[in-house]
Amino acid sequence: MDQQAQASDPVSNTGAEPNAAQTSHPESIGSVPVPANGISADEIALYDRQIRLWGMKAQEKIRNANILIITMKALGNEVAKNLVLAGIGSLTILDPEPVTAADLGAQFLLAGDPAPIGTNRAAAASAALQRLNPRVQIHVDTVDVRLKPPSFFAPFDIIIATDLDSPTLNIINTATRLNSRPFYAANSHGLYGFIFADLIEHTFVITRAKSNLPTAVGPETRTRSVLAVTPSPSNDKEELVTKRELYSTWYLASGASQLPAEIQRSPRRRRAVTPLLSCFRAMWEFTALHDGLPPQTDNHAHLAEFTRLCQEQHRALGLPAETLRSEVLRAFLQHISSSPSPASSSSPTAAAAATATTTAASSTSEVSPAAAVLGGQLAQDVINVLGRTQQPVQNFVIFDGDALEAGVYALHPQGELGRALLVSAAATAAPPPVVAEGEVPSPSLVGGGAEVGEAGANFPTIPGPDGVPVQNPS
Repeated sequence: MDQQAQASDPVSNTGAEPNAAQTSHPESIGSVPVPANGISADEIALYDRQIRLWGMKAQEKIRNANILIITMKALGNEVAKNLVLAGIGSLTILDPEPVTAADLGAQFLLAGDPAPIGTNRAAAASAALQRLNPRVQIHVDTVDVRLKPPSFFAPFDIIIATDLDSPTLNIINTATRLNSRPFYAANSHGLYGFIFADLIEHTFVITRAKSNLPTAVGPETRTRSVLAVTPSPSNDKEELVTKRELYSTWYLASGASQLPAEIQRSPRRRRAVTPLLSCFRAMWEFTALHDGLPPQTDNHAHLAEFTRLCQEQHRALGLPAETLRSEVLRAFLQHISSSPSPASSSSPTAAAAATATTTAASSTSEVSPAAAVLGGQLAQDVINVLGRTQQPVQNFVIFDGDALEAGVYALHPQGELGRALLVSAAATAAPPPVVAEGEVPSPSLVGGGAEVGEAGANFPTIPGPDGVPVQNPS
């Protein structure tokens, strides 16, 4: 089937990875080949306003990008819409779940008569996405992401996981690290939500006016460094500053991390940190302990445990106790609590894998304005990362729709960051294997036997926080 037919019939790729012809082109960013003639005149006219905003080179990178979005609920709808309208090359939407009546309230891509209840959620949204921009290749995948091998993520430039529980996000982020792919996670819970970014190591170039003092090359913050400063070729009053940001994994950033030192040293800034950060961290810990299920408001044991976890997380972050008020906990629970529904699947294997774990927001109310704000900010950051001309998010955004605020917090553990983060941890976790002189170590001693990204590979484990083993995605 040719690409034109795939675009007109997006469901044709259901359950399949992008084909080899798409992924083997030597002059591509991801799986979408760079056309020999560059951007056409029609495309320049279509994307004129955004080309004026971020430039032709950035638009070319956006146009050749191959993006994966996991879970097509309200937030996924918003992210997909914004990326398709921006003109990305290819979008794969993955969701194993059928459309229910609850999905029709906030998921505008499902609008239609008759309503597509019972249809796969990704397949039902694909037609509307294709109409938004026929130039974008839309692919549908209906296989549970937890059943995917690490190699599945290799063809994509950026992976975006929405409305999933913390253990599932950890699995996906491990696979994206194995393939050196940028990863975003985001959830929308009523009027609350968050965005997380693990770009591993991201280099970008900003253009700014020259200062009276020369720009120093070296560290700016713990995560950001200036790599080079060069004069602008088009304006002698401007300079091009090349910077690099280092990131942590979801596993470490969501639980074993601390606020930046400049916040910890300032009582005023600690009081300004939203208590929703402690609530979200407590929820991620709770779902990890309860097979992916959020606390239920009609379960007194759940409420007591969640309250305790919130207080512990608040203290661990060094935040003042008076900012974690009872009304904050009540409001948060009202937004995130749900009655979990088991994931459905036509495959017995998939059904068995999905029985114990469901999405953390499987039945929570979706509020369109909140999803639109989060989806817009996430899509914009993806565009910034593709274009490499703007500062990306570092590394958490916590959205409070009640206060109409979205705070950005750099949450990292102590030690190495970026590509070195888990490499250094693995190096200290166990001594190297001892072999006799001249002897070739066996694959079992050096962790071999499978290539990185190969299905069925045995990932080496390293001790994580509190001694919990974590797969090494370095």
